[in-house]
Amino acid sequence: MSADLVIVLTACLVAVAGSLLGVFLVLRRLSMISDAISHSVLPGIVAAFWLSGGETATLPALIGAAAMGLLTVVAVEVLVRSGRVKNDAAIGVVFPLLFSIGVILISVYFRNAHLDLDAVLYGEIAYAPFNLISVFGRQLPESLVLMGTLTLLNAVFVSMFFKELRLSTFDAGLAASLGFAPGVLHYALMTLLSFTTVGAFEAVGAVLIVAFVIVPPASAYLLTRKLSVMLLLSLCIGVVCSVAGYFVAMAVDASIAGMIASLLGMVFFLCLLLSPLDGVLATLARRRRQRDSVAARQLVAFLAGHGHAGSEPEVMHRFEWTARQTKRAHRYARRQGWLTQDGVKVPQSPQGLGHAAD
Repeated sequence: MSADLVIVLTACLVAVAGSLLGVFLVLRRLSMISDAISHSVLPGIVAAFWLSGGETATLPALIGAAAMGLLTVVAVEVLVRSGRVKNDAAIGVVFPLLFSIGVILISVYFRNAHLDLDAVLYGEIAYAPFNLISVFGRQLPESLVLMGTLTLLNAVFVSMFFKELRLSTFDAGLAASLGFAPGVLHYALMTLLSFTTVGAFEAVGAVLIVAFVIVPPASAYLLTRKLSVMLLLSLCIGVVCSVAGYFVAMAVDASIAGMIASLLGMVFFLCLLLSPLDGVLATLARRRRQRDSVAARQLVAFLAGHGHAGSEPEVMHRFEWTARQTKRAHRYARRQGWLTQDGVKVPQSPQGLGHAAD
C-alpha cells in the first residue's frame, strides 16, 4: 500500500469517525464539549502511560482517555446543574484545568519520553505510513487499523441507536418517558468521542480533531434540516475535503492536517454564504423581498385610498422614501400585478385595488 493512499485513507477515516458523532453534538449544542474532551484527555493518556510502565501502547491510552473524557463530561454537568455557571463557562473551567494538569505531568515526569506536546497537540499525518503494527502476521499502518476500528465502532453505534439518538437529541424528556435512557446514550456518545479523539492524536492532533468533528456537521446543518441528509452531507464534506486537502498540501508543501482543516473552514463559510436555507445571501434576499412587499402594499393602499393616480413625488413625500425605494415599490407592485404603469402616472388596476381592500 502506497504512503499517499495510507495518508488519504487515514484522513478520510478520521473525518468519517468524527462526523458520525459530530452531527449529534452540533444538534445538541454541545460542539465545544469536543474541544474540552480533546484537551482534557491528556491526563488520562499520561496516567495510562505511567500505569503501563512507560509503554506507549494504544489500548491503555484509549482507556485512560475515555475515562478522562467521561470525567470531563460529568464535571461539566455537575457545574451546570449547580445553577451557578452556564454550560460554556463550565467547559471553560474544566478543560483548562485538566489539560494543564496533563501538561505539568508531562513536563515534570515524562520530559524524555515519547509523549511530547507536539505529538499531542499538532500530530503529523505524514508519518502514518511508517508507524506499523502486526495484524495476523501482516504489517499494517497503525492509523488505518485504529481509525478503521473506531470508524466501524461509531458507525455501528449510530446505526443501531439512530432512532434513540434522534429522539433523545430533539426531545430528551420524551425519550426518557419511552424508556430510551437518554443519559446512557449521552455517556456512550461521549465515550466514543473520547476514543475517537485520542485515536486521531497521531494523525491530526488534539486541536485539529475538533475541526473534523464539528465543521462538516455544522456545514451540513446549514444546507438541510433532515437528520439523515445532514449525516450523509457531513460525511461527504469530510471525505472530499480530506482528499482535496492532501493534494493541495502536497502542491504547496504545507501541513496536510492543517490544509484539510482549512478547506473544511472554507466549505463552512461557503455554506454560510450560499445556503438556500440560512445563508447570508439568501437571508439578505429574503429580507429585501419582505421590505419590497411591505412597501408595495403601502403604496397600493395609499393609491387605493386616494382614489386617483399618485405621482412619484407625492408618494415619496407621503412615506419619506428615496427615489430608489419608490421605484422598487412600484416595480414590485407591478411585478405582482397589483398596479399598471401609464406614463409617469401609476393608476390602480382592479387587482391592485382588490388586494389593498383585503
